[in-house]
Order: sequence, then C-alpha cells, then structure tokens
Amino acid sequence: MTNRPLVFATPEYHYLQAALCAQARDGGLEAGEIATHPFPDGERYLRLVTPVAGRDVVLLGGTIDDASTLTLFDLACGAVHYGARRLTLVIPYYGYATMERAVKPGEVVTAKTRAALFSAIPPASYGNRVLLMDLHAEGIPHYFEAGLVAHHVYCKPLIKQMIRELGGDHDVVLACTDAGRAKWVESLANDVGVTAAFVFKRRHDGAHTEITAIDAQVAGKRVILYDDMIRTGGSLIGAARAYLRAGASSLAAIATHGVFPGDALHRLLESRLFTDIACTDSHPRARELAPLGLRVASIAPLLLPFLQEQVL
Repeated sequence: MTNRPLVFATPEYHYLQAALCAQARDGGLEAGEIATHPFPDGERYLRLVTPVAGRDVVLLGGTIDDASTLTLFDLACGAVHYGARRLTLVIPYYGYATMERAVKPGEVVTAKTRAALFSAIPPASYGNRVLLMDLHAEGIPHYFEAGLVAHHVYCKPLIKQMIRELGGDHDVVLACTDAGRAKWVESLANDVGVTAAFVFKRRHDGAHTEITAIDAQVAGKRVILYDDMIRTGGSLIGAARAYLRAGASSLAAIATHGVFPGDALHRLLESRLFTDIACTDSHPRARELAPLGLRVASIAPLLLPFLQEQVL
C-alpha cells in the first residue's frame, strides 16, 4: 500500500490538483479521479473512481458557490465512508468569510454555519483537518468543531514576492483600501522594508463612502494597494483615486483572492488607474481571467509542505 497522499479536486480546482502533483517532490502526491455529471433535475452524480481505502486523502475545493460547497462536502463524506485513513480538506477560498459576525438583529453568520456543515463530516480513522488561506477574519478557524482541525495558511511569502516584483526600483508605499486591513498591511510593509499607508473613510449610507484623509506621504511614490480579496473593485478604485490626488506617481493592486464577478476586472482595467493587477490562484476565476492581463501566482508551493507531511 502506497503512503502517497491521494489528491482529488472538485471540477473548478483541477488546475490546482495538476500543479500540486507536478510540483510534489519525488512524485509524493497521486492524482485521484472523480466522476461527476448532472441529472436533468439539477442533481448531480458523484463517484470516487480511484479507491481511497487506507489512503491519506486530500480534497481540493473552494466554497466559491453553494453547489461547489455541497460537492466538496459530499465527496468528503464519501471518502470517509469508503475508508480514507486521513482526510485533508483544502479550501483556498472560503466563501462568506465577510459574514463572520452579526451586525444587525437576525443576520445569519454564514461563515459559521458553513464551518458547522464541514464539521459534520464523519471522522476518518486518523482524523480530519482543513487548510484555509488568508481569511478575512482571524476567528473563522475557531468555528470548526467536532474534531475537524483548522489550519490558517498565510500567503505572505507570495504576496511579498508580488510586492517586490511590482515595486521594482521605485520608491514604494504599501497601502490598503481602509483602516480595517492596516495591521496586516503594516506587517507586510515591515517585512518588505517599505512605508505603509491607509485611508480614512466616512460612510454616508450603505452604498456611498467618502475618503477623508491618507495617513502617509505618497507624493512621487509608487503605491501598491493590498487587500485580502478583490470582488467588484469599488473600494479599490475609490482608494486609488485618493492616492493619485495625493500625488502618487503610479498604482498597482494586489490581492490574495481574485474573485472578480461579472465584469469587475474589465472595469478595473478600463479605469486605467493601475499599471498592474495581481493575485493568487486561490479562486478559479483568477485563472480564467489571466489571459486578459491579470498577473496570477500559484498557491501550490505554499500548500505542498502541509500535504507531504509524513503521517505515522
């Protein structure tokens, strides 16, 4: 019986399965095959084609939508049922991460309810764990229960590399779109050896905010904006314009999770505010949009050390 972990992926994450297995040292990971197809009523057929009995099983899949979430859950339950020795869920993009607490009465803390769903997966004989990446809120790993051990994998090495590449020989300021990410941006800036900056906002209503101040001198400098995720890009554009008004010589944007729904990337590119926009491939949308000029870095090297651990 081989000790190599067996790696499966939901359809959206086949690119990550291929990258991990290709980069694993000495062929240390084996790609598993899944059969899936939809039924006319919208239900779907799933089968773990590669036998999992006695194997350490890795399941790759983001909670990028409800269907993908349930596919990941169903496959995980199936892997344990058919005898997986140890189960590792890899969720590079954890959807609903911004719904980590209730602000108004009656709001559902969806980040917590999704964690409860995955915590209901039966335990494999050597246990279950989940790998999560650059979460919007640090407390989310504590939502997982019932023996499902959560690990927060930080993408800092990749982000720092992007900052250095996009900064080049310029005098760089690392900035964020609001004060909420200030500590994380300050930590990144200190590691790279550049100045950190953030903006102050005044919210007028649910849809409109006004930037009132910037806390650093950016005149004549290249400003690189970092956020954990880019969705519609509205806050990014607002902050970018504020930094340009403050005298920034050029702008670039970096995110861990490039979600870019609809025409979000197109609008960012059409704004002509940014010389470069970069992110990791934690969300499959980034790989889809790379041909349009989005710079994309693979998260596979960050995950490999966790997946090639020797399990005794």
